[in-house]
Amino acid sequence: MPELPEVERGRKLAESVVAGRRIERVWCDDDPIVFDPMGSGRWRHALEGKRVEAARRWGKQLWFELSEPPHPLFHFGMTGGFKTPAAEPLQLKSGPREDPTLWPPRFVKIRIQLDDGGELAMTDGRRLGRILLRNDPEREAPIARLGFDPLLAMPPPKRFSEMLRARSGNVKSLLLDQSFAAGVGNWIADEVLYQARIDPRRRASSLTDAEARRVRTRLASIVNRAVRVNADDASYPRTWLFHRRWGKREDATTSRGEPVEHLTVGGRTTAWVPSVQR
Repeated sequence: MPELPEVERGRKLAESVVAGRRIERVWCDDDPIVFDPMGSGRWRHALEGKRVEAARRWGKQLWFELSEPPHPLFHFGMTGGFKTPAAEPLQLKSGPREDPTLWPPRFVKIRIQLDDGGELAMTDGRRLGRILLRNDPEREAPIARLGFDPLLAMPPPKRFSEMLRARSGNVKSLLLDQSFAAGVGNWIADEVLYQARIDPRRRASSLTDAEARRVRTRLASIVNRAVRVNADDASYPRTWLFHRRWGKREDATTSRGEPVEHLTVGGRTTAWVPSVQR
């Protein structure tokens, strides 16, 4: 699933194509699951002729700020993402193989053509993404229900520790709770807890201030590093658990030779290193 760094990469791609341009034409798939419950004609009326001022993001939610409302709001779901003819698509670890030469791409849900000839499409093969219209995206659901964004609005250390201690559930599930930390998904949560040396089953309320600071520090550094390399996982440090967590291999070890195990926490597959995480 695209997590914060992958969605930020999508935002940057979209902004490079649409910002400052006028939307000439819009094509929408007839998909009542992905789209707001409105016909493609209403979508064209809402978007065509509008100028795109910026592409913005909070957590895994991304929207275009138009010259006037309503504004289109995108969520990539499990395998969705933005595509443009000029850029190679991001290949997710769990996503289908992409053909960068195909245009329009497979599974396209919306295709936007701009006044300078540029194009942007959102694809979603599994139909778990959403494309909505909002008059004020930051103050309406779903964004208004989200927690802090680790890249844009990380809480100060004392406040972060207080937020952890106020929750009785396990720390892995808490990190995945979008009302707590918007944009954190499964691989980021596992990476944070491995680097912070915290057992994913620990109660969040049991963490000391020192442990909470480790979680906050690692969350900030991992997200910032992944965003800095534009979600290119080949550029992630070789010591990261990320490179050894996939596939549930029984012989998996970290780069340091520590055995990696898998268990289910809060209904999600969790990779962890028992010899390190307490």
